Amino acid sequence: MRSRPSGWHGPERLPILQDAVHPHVERLAMRLLSWNIHKGIGGRDRRYALERIIDCIEAENPDVCCLQEVDRHVRRSRFDDQPRLLARYFRCHSVFQANVHVGAGTYGNLVLSRWPVASRHRITLRQAGRKPRGAQLLVIDSPEGALHLVHTHLGLAERERRWQVDRLLGHMLFRGADRHPTLIVGDFNDWRDSLGGGTLAARGFAQVTSPTARFRTFPAWLAIGALDKAFVRGGVDVRHARVVRTSLAKAASDHLPLVLDFHLR
Repeated sequence: MRSRPSGWHGPERLPILQDAVHPHVERLAMRLLSWNIHKGIGGRDRRYALERIIDCIEAENPDVCCLQEVDRHVRRSRFDDQPRLLARYFRCHSVFQANVHVGAGTYGNLVLSRWPVASRHRITLRQAGRKPRGAQLLVIDSPEGALHLVHTHLGLAERERRWQVDRLLGHMLFRGADRHPTLIVGDFNDWRDSLGGGTLAARGFAQVTSPTARFRTFPAWLAIGALDKAFVRGGVDVRHARVVRTSLAKAASDHLPLVLDFHLR
């Protein structure tokens, strides 16, 4: 998420639309990375190594990161304050939502952004008696205008997930940003890919991560489930979407990262 260093050899951004004011100047697509980082613990070797997460993110050079299962002061991750460490390393804006208490610590959702966050809200998506879940509702002040970014990690039961999507889309804080182009990303835990054709489609959202055979992210070492998804509405033009399948990504977590290159219209 740093400015691209000289000698950069990571994946190049797609080219891109010309600038309306200076048509000879090409604009890079904006890039978002969404990833369940599993607290920085490898899915197969069970080894905690936050540096692997950092290296994977840096190789993709995103402008915005949406990370799920981020630890803060939890024993399994050496009591690291992961939101602080990641924000400090990438020198970016940071918004953390603690959802689950673990001992004296927590874990939850983290957004890292190269650009300022104009507004931020968090809502609970916890259904009675189930594991705490939540969503972050941010307006990002991107170079191409305001982006309504919704970042979430949904529950394990299908009925619970449907309730969570209905609650999210009906929430006054969500509806309050309807005028902005909207991008919803995260770990949806939707094995049967049933959410895209229901309430989300009825509310005008298109699924970016389709067909699911191209977007399998779990388990990282032999991905068969397309659990990590993205949906857009309004003036979000996704130029390219892909799953990162490098050997490092397969080792760093139990999910693979999802990358989107996009423009705002």
